[in-house]
Amino acid sequence: MAIIIELLLFQVNKDITMANNEADEVPNGDGVANKGGDRGSPPPAATPPPVNEDTQELIVVNENTEELDLNHGRIGKIENLEPLRNLERLYLRWNLIKKIEGLDTLSTLVELELYDNQIVVIENLDNLVNLEILDLSFNRIKEITGLENLLNLKKLFLSSNKISEIKNVNHLPKLELLELGDNRLREIKNLQGLSSLKQLYLGKNKISQIQNLEDLTNLEILVLQSNRISKIENLEQLTNLEQLYLSENGITVIENLESQGRLQTLDMAMNRILVIENVRHMSNLEELWLNDNQIADWSSVEYLKDNKKLATIYLERNPLASDPAYRRKLKLTLPWLQQIDATLCR
Repeated sequence: MAIIIELLLFQVNKDITMANNEADEVPNGDGVANKGGDRGSPPPAATPPPVNEDTQELIVVNENTEELDLNHGRIGKIENLEPLRNLERLYLRWNLIKKIEGLDTLSTLVELELYDNQIVVIENLDNLVNLEILDLSFNRIKEITGLENLLNLKKLFLSSNKISEIKNVNHLPKLELLELGDNRLREIKNLQGLSSLKQLYLGKNKISQIQNLEDLTNLEILVLQSNRISKIENLEQLTNLEQLYLSENGITVIENLESQGRLQTLDMAMNRILVIENVRHMSNLEELWLNDNQIADWSSVEYLKDNKKLATIYLERNPLASDPAYRRKLKLTLPWLQQIDATLCR
């Protein structure tokens, strides 16, 4: 049975269709870009339909439409879009699409969402020379390919796939956001030349060393949550870094952050840290997440007296948090705090 959709110019609900593609994403607990700042909310799980589930044919009329929202449409094939000469945004989230095709005539396309489908290969995008946002998260992609002509691409979302190597992206001169969280990466590499990159999401992989980031001099957000990193290193060139997420690793020492004077958020939760140190120079530090470490000495809290902008600190599930006067001592030592753990200060 075909779905016939008569479309007029309309404004798509941005809270739904743009939620994964905003520039102010913050990583959630799984190290994947997530809007809204909920530290404990994992991304929605991919839910592939049964193999034999029927798909719907896509037939579209009204050639003047600029935005086309076909989320949750049970669509199995991208087709019949040739008349849409003015189309700028195409949303095909949560469908049954297995192959990227039928887009050759859509040279005006600026944004393409294929989040949570069944795509295995990145292909047939050569004519989308004006594309700025491409979302292929929650698919079955094993290799980054087919991006050679997308020189205007600014945001590339590839989280929750099966990618084992970063490659074929360093020719994208305008790329500002690269999301590769929840894949199979073991090494940070092939990012040279991405001087426009501002946000890099590599959480929930198998990375063991911070390296090969020296060309990313404009990077503002670096996410390496849930990896296998044991040492903070090789960040000297990242002087514009504002947010650094390193939770759920094997780090024992806060170190080698002398160049990060602009840092506003430092996430070191769920590591093996004994002492708070080497952050005093961070005059802009507002958020310090150190819950689930091994900090026992109150001298670590005293050390933060020079960080006058510090508004939020997480220290729960450290030995010092077992002190019955834990919150009162924190507030007396750092009276400018606005939030201790998940609770606002009164």
